[in-house]
Amino acid sequence: AEFIGTFLLILLGNGVVANVVLKDTKGHDGGWIVISLGWGLGVFVGVAVAGPVSGAHINPAVTLGLAIAGIFSWRQVLPFILAQMAGAATGAFTVWLFYRHHFNRTADAGAQLGCFSTAPAIRKPLSNFISELIGTFVLIFVILYIAEPSLSMGEEQANIGLGTLGALPVALLVTAIGLSLGGTTGYAINPARDLGPRIMHSLLPMEHKGSSDWSYSLIPVLGPFAGAVVAAALYLLHGLLIG
Repeated sequence: AEFIGTFLLILLGNGVVANVVLKDTKGHDGGWIVISLGWGLGVFVGVAVAGPVSGAHINPAVTLGLAIAGIFSWRQVLPFILAQMAGAATGAFTVWLFYRHHFNRTADAGAQLGCFSTAPAIRKPLSNFISELIGTFVLIFVILYIAEPSLSMGEEQANIGLGTLGALPVALLVTAIGLSLGGTTGYAINPARDLGPRIMHSLLPMEHKGSSDWSYSLIPVLGPFAGAVVAAALYLLHGLLIG
């Protein structure tokens, strides 16, 4: 379920980026609102499919945040993250397969890379890291509070994640983050969303392909993980203060 949910997220999320930035597509130059809405709806689809089975984390930062908060088993963290990474890489491959002729018509190497992974609008590593941290903090912190009623259920309840919220609220949350906080780094807010597709970019044959920008690649991985840790820590602290 995590593999399929993340696959669908990346297929539709990176797909909308490709539709907007690649040459001669029907959606060319559609703009940031189209991209943000496309990503939000990609989350909707991934959550709707994976939610009933796995809770639809579809994001290693969500998996980590829930584990730190004590509402997801640490034994499941690595299997979930591996499934998410594989799903993200497969989704990116499918976007390339779908838009391959448009990739080959697009001479802008940066636009091609943008259909796989994120890049900063202004390259300032510390600022870019903080942007990813804050964006992911908002994602995880809101998820933890909306998902809170599940905490009252017994130990048998395993499917805790985005799926416990319902697909639509999560889609709206991710759309809001994209519209409000996505302008600095492209809001990865998901290590698998960036790293899996970046790996595929480095492997796939494309005309005019440039660098996969590995010098930036740690920021959209470590920033979201840091945001998840901060969100979970504040959630636990709040629980202690009111408990």
